[in-house]
Amino acid sequence: MGYYGKPIVKEPVWKVPDVPGYLFLGGMAGASASMALAAQLSGRHELVRPARIAAAVGSLASVGALVHDLGRPERFLNMLRVFKVTSPLSVGSWILAPFSGLTALSATTDFSGRFRGIGTLAGAAAGVLGPAMCTYTSVLLADTAIPAWHNAYPELPFVFAGSAMTSAAGASLLASPSRPAVRLGLLGSALELTSTAAMERRVENYRSSKLLTAAKALTVAGAGLSLLRRNRPAAVLAGVSYLAAGVCTRFGVYRTGVASVTS
Repeated sequence: MGYYGKPIVKEPVWKVPDVPGYLFLGGMAGASASMALAAQLSGRHELVRPARIAAAVGSLASVGALVHDLGRPERFLNMLRVFKVTSPLSVGSWILAPFSGLTALSATTDFSGRFRGIGTLAGAAAGVLGPAMCTYTSVLLADTAIPAWHNAYPELPFVFAGSAMTSAAGASLLASPSRPAVRLGLLGSALELTSTAAMERRVENYRSSKLLTAAKALTVAGAGLSLLRRNRPAAVLAGVSYLAAGVCTRFGVYRTGVASVTS
């Protein structure tokens, strides 16, 4: 606490659920785009369309959530006027803007059946940007003065990457319970659970959100249910569990950061 019992650091003025939703949707979209590219290259064509749709819907919804938080669309456009390598916000804006356009183009051409070559190239470019899309928001949070976020900078990118992978796997399991989706979910679960545990140890002086506990339980449930992928109801439940875990992770990280201001 600072002067006269007031916190030295101010709470973030970002809106809820806009910003946590933006964190979740963008991460899911990034991992889905990379999954679509991997499916395209490996000949798993049945996975390409669902992954491209998830990437397009997630990225456009993420932009919508960010614009709503900013208040006016032109504020987002103003963020693109200058590119600063030293600014996570500037770099993030220049990742989000082209990524959302590329995913929308690839999904549209896939649906229409026209200009598929252009759509394939757009999908490939989006897939290459996918890992950055999954993790740039963790750098954005860690670059602030919010104690829990700033202190968690070593683990936060891995937490967000694992969460993005399980969310993308969850979206894919809802559409097509395939083996690659199961593997992606299991790999993401392992990464998310281990990095979250390390992050919580690092910020143990701050009050951790109960949503992070819920996220871990849902991730474990999703991983277990995904192993029953031949059982369609179990695959759907696994997908829902993974997606719910992703939401809880992003909201949990956000709330833990806000609470650390007054801890």
